Amino acid sequence: MLDTTDAVMAALRENDARPYGRVRTVTAEEIVDAAEQFDDTGVRSMALLELMEAYEYDGERSKAPVVFARVLKLWDTDPDGFGDWARHQVFWRFKWVATALIGTPDVPLAAVRRWHTEMRERYRAAGYGLQPYYAQRFHLAAHTGVDAEDAFELWAARPRTELSDCHACEIRSQAAHHLRAGDDRRALEAWRPVFAGESTCAEEPYLSHAYALLPLLRQGRLDEARSSHLVGYRFARGKSGMARAVGLHVEFCALSGNEPRGLEILSENRDLFDVTGDPIGRLDFLTGVEVLIAGLVRRGHGELTVSGPPGVSWTVDSLLAHLRTEADALAARFDARNGTDAVGARRRARLEREPLLAEPLALGVRAAASPELAGAPAVTSAPAPRRETEPEPEDFAALVVRARELDVLGHPDADRLWRSVTARFTAEDYVHTEGTEAGPAGLLRAEIAEQRAHTALDRDDFAAGKAGLLEAAELFEQEGLLGQALVVRTRTLVVELGDVEGVTVDWPALDAALHRAEELLADENGLAADDYLIVLQCRAFAAHHDLVRSLPEPPAEAVERFETAVAAYRRESAERGSARRAATAHQYSADAAARQGRLAEAAAELRRTLEQLDAAELPWQTPRVLGLLGQVLLQSGESAEAVTVLHRALAEATRWADDSYPFAPTYMMLGHASAHLGDTGAAVRALSEAAERYDRKGAAGAEEAAQVRLQLADQLRESGRAADAVAVLESVLHDAGAAELDERMLAQVRLDLARGLFALEEFRDSAEEYLRLADLVAGWEDQQTHTVVACEATVALVEAGRWEAAHAARERALAAHAKAPRADQMAATLREFARLTMHAEGPDGLDSALERLVEADAVRARAEEEGQPFTAWHQSGAAHFERARVYAVAGRHEEALASADLAIIAYEAGGAEAELPRAEAVRVAALIEGTDLGRVDAARARLGTAIERCRRADLGEAAGILANLRDRLADSPS
Repeated sequence: MLDTTDAVMAALRENDARPYGRVRTVTAEEIVDAAEQFDDTGVRSMALLELMEAYEYDGERSKAPVVFARVLKLWDTDPDGFGDWARHQVFWRFKWVATALIGTPDVPLAAVRRWHTEMRERYRAAGYGLQPYYAQRFHLAAHTGVDAEDAFELWAARPRTELSDCHACEIRSQAAHHLRAGDDRRALEAWRPVFAGESTCAEEPYLSHAYALLPLLRQGRLDEARSSHLVGYRFARGKSGMARAVGLHVEFCALSGNEPRGLEILSENRDLFDVTGDPIGRLDFLTGVEVLIAGLVRRGHGELTVSGPPGVSWTVDSLLAHLRTEADALAARFDARNGTDAVGARRRARLEREPLLAEPLALGVRAAASPELAGAPAVTSAPAPRRETEPEPEDFAALVVRARELDVLGHPDADRLWRSVTARFTAEDYVHTEGTEAGPAGLLRAEIAEQRAHTALDRDDFAAGKAGLLEAAELFEQEGLLGQALVVRTRTLVVELGDVEGVTVDWPALDAALHRAEELLADENGLAADDYLIVLQCRAFAAHHDLVRSLPEPPAEAVERFETAVAAYRRESAERGSARRAATAHQYSADAAARQGRLAEAAAELRRTLEQLDAAELPWQTPRVLGLLGQVLLQSGESAEAVTVLHRALAEATRWADDSYPFAPTYMMLGHASAHLGDTGAAVRALSEAAERYDRKGAAGAEEAAQVRLQLADQLRESGRAADAVAVLESVLHDAGAAELDERMLAQVRLDLARGLFALEEFRDSAEEYLRLADLVAGWEDQQTHTVVACEATVALVEAGRWEAAHAARERALAAHAKAPRADQMAATLREFARLTMHAEGPDGLDSALERLVEADAVRARAEEEGQPFTAWHQSGAAHFERARVYAVAGRHEEALASADLAIIAYEAGGAEAELPRAEAVRVAALIEGTDLGRVDAARARLGTAIERCRRADLGEAAGILANLRDRLADSPS
């Protein structure tokens, strides 16, 4: 019951702790109603200001002027009833009202200008500078397009005042002005201090990240564009007051080739369609969405189901019509009010933009798998440059013959020609002509069935692929083509090896296949030379599989079988003039050598293979050899050459349009090699591309995609981009298929995410991830992980101010520690609990903090008694050190100094490794001794000895800190 002023103020404090959104806004309205019963200007003004703030950040900005009118009425009646904070807010929020009036088309321009005049006069009367007034005049000019440059100069030339927008927000306004003038470079330069973290606020740099997305793309600064999207969208996601920013992120996805990601963002934020209290922000949101949806319509995806306003099912076509109708009308209302076409012109310019990149920009995040995204294409402004493709003969027989020839050569265009063969042969009006080079219709049916089987295998559908091969074999046999039937059946013996669990090599069947092949080979027309080589390749592949599976100590039988099979394959390929098949045999040998640690031998084998392929003029066969060579070089520690080779492999595979090439693993290796060279930017680009390539495989690539994203997050975190890393990890967990991931991988993702959120000081979210993880690992046989997670969860909960949950987590950590001890971490958790208790409660928290330190002592004592692994000197020294700080905060300085001295003594046992924490203990002891107890001479003497010790230990920075303290104490009375 809000029946007292104290109750109302308590409710205001509680509401202020809530995130902006509908709950906070509704509660603020209720508090205003309750405050009206009291004749207390202070309470009523605070309630109204809270409601105004709730509207400002909940997409209800147009309601703010009415609330502020009530605030001004109170101010004019009883200004002395306002507290210092509320008094300042009265003048600060003139700007909020000015912005709300500009952004509402029903408010006449004359009313906006009258408000500007009111603001100016109120500021003058109160003795405030007029820079904020000129800023509002500039915002109006920028909105209407009238005299914007002059208004900008009038504002920008004036010195800032205490009521000016924060520096970061002003920079955003300046940069936006340069963007409207078409000067991307100047805008990005203006943003430099914001993106460098030198100038920030509650909304910055996040809003600026959204505004800078397209300028960064246009300037070719793709890594920064990726980062701005990851960091900026995390902030904007789900916030009703961030509709404009969400629209900019959707538009960015549309123009960077990430339409599935754009649709996912739309799905996550569909409630924004119901947010109507900020008309200009809504217009920007609708326009950004229209850029995405209109692009899909142009590319023929009008029937795709997408997210739109709640309560209705939408297709791309129907949503576009809705967006266009509403947004055109809204823009027209603004232009009619303004007497210019500036708003409509800006909207039209956005809708006319074309994709900015030749290939989609890999973002590193997972676009959730859902039915509404399944049909979304990746859009590019132009195809990637490739070599001239094999021409397609118009004559059907010639087309079939050429497809067969290219098949034998392993040419990547063979698949395309076979697709054309299939399309023509299966057309309703096709009539087969017998007696041509194409052969009988039955042969073509068998060949087409075989090609379909290979297509299924390429997409890792092994069941369909094997069934298709068996169907093709039967069709070949019906035509009396026993050799081709044998080859296809032999392939069925190996297609599942290494990919389908439980499948082993059937050597008797492979031996029988070889025997039959040799019989057919004796018949002049029984088996083609390349078909015989395929049988030998199947045997070499199977032998390689068995050898690899038996590593690191393969039995002699497996080694002999592998060497025999590969030697036969290589020899027969050379004798029959198949450089392509011989190269494959060399790859088997090189791969086996690399797996057994004979890296130099493997590299030499692969280099010879490349020379042979070059001599045979088979360049389309080189990408796989180059990829394997890059892997070997990476394993050898030759990262620089590995990067060069892997780039060449990817370039050649792209050049030859080899869609079956393993792009994802190659990009992953390129990422690793780049990371080893310290080239974080290249590593992030490669790993982002690898993750996106694995995503294309759907569920079959989910595990690998998640693993790559873990590595990508590591790279981002190590480069200081913690928010980017968190965004990547969140995308893994938000994916609908996350529950199907390996449990331990999922646990690692949650652990990394929890730590990342903690580093960003998002303690509540971090704690929630830790608790989910603790539940996940609680049943594991290895309870050490449970101990680690429970400890870290405890600290996160304390930092989040959730004390009851923190104590429960502490008990859980102690229980887990009793089963699976981690003494160092458990004790550190309890010490941190004690420190944070004192930080939150001050002297009142002393008893609780000391209890935690007693628990830490017990952990150390038990570890010593039971012989658990722990660092004795560190545990002892850190416990005394923390006790010293606890006593110092509580004002018990003699006990604090005694504890600090005990810490110094304990650190002596740690040798060189303990010198730095010992120096810190000396610093704290000197502060207590000299500042709190007034024993300046003793403190300075203590510091002098420690300074010399630090210099001898080559701890220059620590010595400097101690010397600075000694100098400051010199100015204090003895």
